[in-house]
Amino acid sequence: MALNPDFISPCGLYCGVCAIYIAARDNNKKLKEGLVNLYKGSTPGKGTLPNSEKLSQEDIHCGGCLSDDLFMHCRQCEIRTCNIRKGYTGCHECDVFPCQHIDSFPMAVGKKVILRSIPFRREFGTERWVVEEEARYICPECGNKVFRGAMKCNQCKAKLNLD
Repeated sequence: MALNPDFISPCGLYCGVCAIYIAARDNNKKLKEGLVNLYKGSTPGKGTLPNSEKLSQEDIHCGGCLSDDLFMHCRQCEIRTCNIRKGYTGCHECDVFPCQHIDSFPMAVGKKVILRSIPFRREFGTERWVVEEEARYICPECGNKVFRGAMKCNQCKAKLNLD
């Protein structure tokens, strides 16, 4: 398996299974709309992601955390900025884990995955971490590839808890 270096996120949220990336890659308008609604939040003016109040389907695109085509949240991510400032390729290289940036991560699923993923990457390395993340997000019922955070398979409708 060839690793896409743009997908090797510093925080531990592997970009190859990210809903933003997949929605843009597949031009999936239904998924894009669902993501806009999720990130804007249910309370007007109070998005679940910082500065997401004006988010639209056109904003749902990303080529990976280390690419030049970043989703708005990845552009403003304190974890990404911290790793770049420290010269690290990821939080797995830092002695301060978890830190205040992870403690205050705005998405519960993302924080859960980060707390699982960073120790794994630290112990087994980046390549195995990527392989395991790719393998994790497959529906156990039908084998369909799904994205991180999926609650049900979009093919067979099986309930999922893969994070």
